[in-house]
Amino acid sequence: MTAEHDEKTSDTTQLHSTQRTSFVKGLERRPVLTSLRGELLATPIPLERDVVTIGRALDADIRLNDFKVSRLHAQICAESIEGGTRFRVRDLGSTNGTLVNGQVVPEALLNNGDKILIGDHLFRFELLDEIDHQFQQQIHRLIAHDELTGLLTGKSFFTELKREAARAEMENQPFCVLMMDLDHFKLVNDKYGHLVGSRTLQDIGVIIKASLRSGDVAARFGGEEFACFLLDADYAQALVAAERVRSAVEAHLFSGANVTSPDSSQLFRITISIGISAFPDDSKDAVQLVEMADSACTERRGMAAIRFVLINLLWPPWKHRSAPGGADSKQAFLQHNLIPDV
Repeated sequence: MTAEHDEKTSDTTQLHSTQRTSFVKGLERRPVLTSLRGELLATPIPLERDVVTIGRALDADIRLNDFKVSRLHAQICAESIEGGTRFRVRDLGSTNGTLVNGQVVPEALLNNGDKILIGDHLFRFELLDEIDHQFQQQIHRLIAHDELTGLLTGKSFFTELKREAARAEMENQPFCVLMMDLDHFKLVNDKYGHLVGSRTLQDIGVIIKASLRSGDVAARFGGEEFACFLLDADYAQALVAAERVRSAVEAHLFSGANVTSPDSSQLFRITISIGISAFPDDSKDAVQLVEMADSACTERRGMAAIRFVLINLLWPPWKHRSAPGGADSKQAFLQHNLIPDV
């Protein structure tokens, strides 16, 4: 299909220059792809470059975790014309093709509102003013983030974790997963009420986020369970991060005051259990990493003498060093070398 043929015969894929240069209350409309289906649901993706590549590859501008998507599947190009700019989607020889408004196309000019299907991911091409753009971002935040803590939801966490696993494997970089569970949190709800419990969870979210590096990703899985993954981190770095979280939570004084009992002197402390798993030593599968870290977190609850439980049986310290008593094992190393809880 040629560009000339597109311009003459396709009303559904034509984008007139007046649309690109139109204004709403003095604000220029900006091109975005809004995800209607797939792991990026409701995400508004700005098309800020002249050429934006979509695919499964690590170097794609919009990277999709979808086996139906080719490594470099399609691209959206901005074309300058007299009086404005128009946009064209072009298939890059993908295996399963690129569809615009339900039709397989090698390339097509895009009109405001056109729907683009790539693999199982459906996008809508839109020209948004600043008000529309802020609205789309707010919708995405509501869907992707936990309302109480502002951290990612479990579903969004798995999406980001899978993307990180693909990146780490491609670049041969490690990362670690931390699963965290508040100890005996039910006692907080029973003694102080659920409003205090909710406020405590909010505080925990703030503490966890403040204890991590800016690039690390944290989430609330629901209830009193939290998770995070640490970019480019090995076990030793994960232990440092876990200790920052653990000590910050333990040192914080939480308020037990509520409407019926406004006494501000009601203060309490809480502790947190943390399990750690590592990519690629423990697993290369995102779901398995979470399950293993969660299992380690559960194991830690029954081992009051230590602060953390790690998964990898081949971590160097006990591979090369015997713990007292001759027990050359992970468990013995942890029991004799990690600082006891106070």
